[in-house]
Amino acid sequence: MPGPAPEVLPGSHAPLGAHWDGTGTNFALWSSGAHAVDLCLFDADGTEHRHRLEETTHQVWHGRLIGVGPGQRYGYRVHGAYEPLAGQRYNPAKLLLDPYTRAVDGDLRLHPSLFGYVGDAVDGGAHDRQDSAPYVPRGVVVHDPFPWDGDRPPRTSWSDTVIYEVHVKGATAAHPDVPPALRGTYAGLAHPAFVEHLLALGVTAVELLPVHHFVSEPHLLRRGLTNYWGYNTLAYFAPHAAYSSAGSGGGQVTEFKTMVKQLHAAGIEVILDVVYNHTAEGDHTGPTLSLKGIDNPGYYRLDGGNRARYTDYTGCGNTLDVRRPAVLALLMDSLRYWVTEMHVDGFRFDLASALARSMHDVDRLSAFFDVVHQDPVVSNVKLIAEPWDVGPGGYQVGNFPPPWTEWNGRYRDTVRDVWSGAHVGVRDLAYRLTGSSDLYRSDGRRPFASINFVTAHDGFTLADLVTYEHKRNQANGEDNRDGESHNRNWNCGVEGPTDDPAITELRARQVRNHLATLLLSTGVPMLTAGDELGRTQQGNNNAYCQDNEVSWLDWKDVDDDLWAFVTRLVRLRRSSPVLRQEAFFEGHEIPGTGGTRDLAWFAPDGGQLTTHDWFDTGLQTLGMYLDGRGIRHRDAHGRRLMDDSYLVQLHAGGDPVTVDLPGPPWADAYELVISTEYQTGAPPERTVVAPGPMQLPGRCVWLLRVLRRP
Repeated sequence: MPGPAPEVLPGSHAPLGAHWDGTGTNFALWSSGAHAVDLCLFDADGTEHRHRLEETTHQVWHGRLIGVGPGQRYGYRVHGAYEPLAGQRYNPAKLLLDPYTRAVDGDLRLHPSLFGYVGDAVDGGAHDRQDSAPYVPRGVVVHDPFPWDGDRPPRTSWSDTVIYEVHVKGATAAHPDVPPALRGTYAGLAHPAFVEHLLALGVTAVELLPVHHFVSEPHLLRRGLTNYWGYNTLAYFAPHAAYSSAGSGGGQVTEFKTMVKQLHAAGIEVILDVVYNHTAEGDHTGPTLSLKGIDNPGYYRLDGGNRARYTDYTGCGNTLDVRRPAVLALLMDSLRYWVTEMHVDGFRFDLASALARSMHDVDRLSAFFDVVHQDPVVSNVKLIAEPWDVGPGGYQVGNFPPPWTEWNGRYRDTVRDVWSGAHVGVRDLAYRLTGSSDLYRSDGRRPFASINFVTAHDGFTLADLVTYEHKRNQANGEDNRDGESHNRNWNCGVEGPTDDPAITELRARQVRNHLATLLLSTGVPMLTAGDELGRTQQGNNNAYCQDNEVSWLDWKDVDDDLWAFVTRLVRLRRSSPVLRQEAFFEGHEIPGTGGTRDLAWFAPDGGQLTTHDWFDTGLQTLGMYLDGRGIRHRDAHGRRLMDDSYLVQLHAGGDPVTVDLPGPPWADAYELVISTEYQTGAPPERTVVAPGPMQLPGRCVWLLRVLRRP
């Protein structure tokens, strides 16, 4: 026989969420317009027990239940008005997930009861009375006194950072050296077989695609697909349960923490890609899973002309209303939790412009920026903005304030244009190679404000970028309408795979050219997982719903030469301060050097670039001279850094070109260190060349170390 129902004591309105104190659990839920709130507890067999929360303080409904502890599954039913035209969507037939839950159990299963409205009457006054509880996930009460003793976050400086953007499941789902039970999990990501790959590659941080618990959109479930990338968040405090080898009863929290601790022990930081701009509840036709039923107008931006609709700056149906205190509190509480409790080292904010909109425009003085900047926890970790959304004026590259860094979309576009053969000249390229001072210098930021990348999860892989000009997204079920159609790329003359050895070699060189440009640029480079292995998605440039071999890293078909090339470049970058400078170049003469500069630009004829050269859109050859005696920042002890000097010769034209290498005082001779004409980047033997005419192969990058007489 079941025991007596636990008494609901008043409890406390703070903190929000479910918190166990050793003898019972306090539950607290914010809702400004609710008439009543039922806390729903579930037995192991799914039996539901409802408990009315009688206490409200500051619009928070709360109660404490003795004997309820870790592992308890729970949810809420919120009573109130159902008036979509007024923005109200309360419906007690829908079991709602606590937005502050620390763990989630169960999957979302497609069923008509997920939707709050009746039939096609989306804006009607009658709510759907079908119980959604059997078809939606539940929250889990969690208490996890994890032994963090000995955890040492690497705290790598921005200028020393090399980011590796990777999907938790895709990293090891097909890894032969990871035990099958751990593949595709947090434990798999922290397995020595994968950690050794990261260390050999030389990256300093992993940027994980979303790990906040997410669900798949109904339109994908109807097509038999699922959301693979995870940009469809449902719970901002809970690690995604499907990535846990320990199950979904709270073990995912411990497993995530263990992953972080093990990566830290290897000297690798953990950055999370976070999606605070929208939720999985979609637009007015979407399901009622959490915030929509808790306080729809309190959490979402509603259309001022029709409050049954949502203002959508994200392209995902809704936009969280970050202007509201409860929403700001949710975001900041979540961010602080992941730093203090989960020990992560930073965040990349998806569609960050949507978070910075005060009324309609993106506002550098928005409440979101204010609370982030003054927060003593969040302001001291790595902050990366994706500086755009899909709304008007949403493209804000270069406009986020300090201390933000940004995914530099201009960098990606410029580098792709150059190597695809577009006649764009070298002026914009020069800015991108040297940290994008045109974007980040005026507000006091440093070159590391620019997160440089050529590819990301969204778009072609690097191998596909040089193989396909046209996307092949038919497997997504949207008639190839989804995904970017203008990719600023070139297929080297043949669309798709080919056996032509000349095309194959050219494509391999083009891959090396993109990577050499990226890793020799000032700023923070971001590599996309798999690009170092030669991974292909068979031309799919929007594989967000491909949870299969299309998206997973292929550990069997590895391009060993490409791997050797990338690791060589990363090692060179990390050992060369002149390639990862913390201050912008000045172009000033360096005293005692006979007239060299910290940065100089050379035309093919050996002379420094003229004004005419900078505006010549037909110019496809650029020499960049970096003097290691002119590094402008000092180490922690106040000592000036010294390094070798280098000349980078970049030639994007298809035919060979003769360049004049500058002589004294710039150099007495040069040693060829990297050349993308070679499969591993290394010349077959030590190559020293004198100043003067040299022939550069078509489509090639050379890195020459400056040699000087004693």
